[in-house]
Amino acid sequence: MSKNVFLFSGQGSQYVGMGKELCEAYPEIKDMYDKASEILGFDLAEKSWNSEESELAQTNYSQPAIMMTSLAAFNAVKKGGVEFSAVAGHSLGEYAAMVAAGVLSFEDGFKVIKARAAAMQRAAENQHGVMAAVMGQTPEDIERICASVDGYVVPVNYNSAVQTVIAGEPDAMDAAQAKFAEAGAKVIRLNVAAAFHSKLMQPAADEFEAELKNMNVTFNKPNVAFFSNLYGKEMPDFDNMPEKLAKHIVSPVRFTSELAVMKEQGFDGYIELGPGKVLTGLVKKTLKEVNAVNVENAKTLEKALAEFGK
Repeated sequence: MSKNVFLFSGQGSQYVGMGKELCEAYPEIKDMYDKASEILGFDLAEKSWNSEESELAQTNYSQPAIMMTSLAAFNAVKKGGVEFSAVAGHSLGEYAAMVAAGVLSFEDGFKVIKARAAAMQRAAENQHGVMAAVMGQTPEDIERICASVDGYVVPVNYNSAVQTVIAGEPDAMDAAQAKFAEAGAKVIRLNVAAAFHSKLMQPAADEFEAELKNMNVTFNKPNVAFFSNLYGKEMPDFDNMPEKLAKHIVSPVRFTSELAVMKEQGFDGYIELGPGKVLTGLVKKTLKEVNAVNVENAKTLEKALAEFGK
């Protein structure tokens, strides 16, 4: 029997229509959409299924919509008898992971993500940071080249041995991109609203931390192992969560480190819950002799249940 970890998708994975098939298959998922909509103040199902791509890409909509899709998939695989003993998320995905692990209730999870998305939306509107994926260089070489550039550009997402995302100021990014081209690396600019996980998001982190400290939400200890982007391993404790979650906004995502620790601990089943299959691809590129699948609709759910269900 495999030792499974549930992975939760990050921002940028959204697409119009995500989660609809799962909602149609499981009536209780519609109730989840309705509860989330009451908290958010807008119809989450309508935004997820019938909005324009450009509207859904706005942070204040994409974050709760992705989180809801992830939790819909979580509900479906649990009903199918898939067992898990750990969770992890990529950036935004850590919030769905907190709900799945019992750190936050469903309702508190959406209260928290509403505040996070609003703070990050405002910060994105007030800064002009950019992000890019770099392929063909080691993380250490990427760190060195970024450090050699005048201005602010830093690695922010350690996604796999062959891909690291960088973020920073536009001029510094242009200079870094030229140096990466000289070194033979491939650089792809990302269609995102801001330089996430960099110091340029500090206003969002400050606003979010202050909001969290005034919110009536409860953070519990997880009921399974919880792997953290902030530490690149299991979260050591769940004290001072407003401070930790604010720091998460401006700190690198150490996903490769998390995967290495999971593999060391014997996890061999990796089930990505949410739109797209980015994390599934990263697992396959990073780890050997493991089984990785994604769940986002009826077809992928059927495959996952065939491989991991009872």
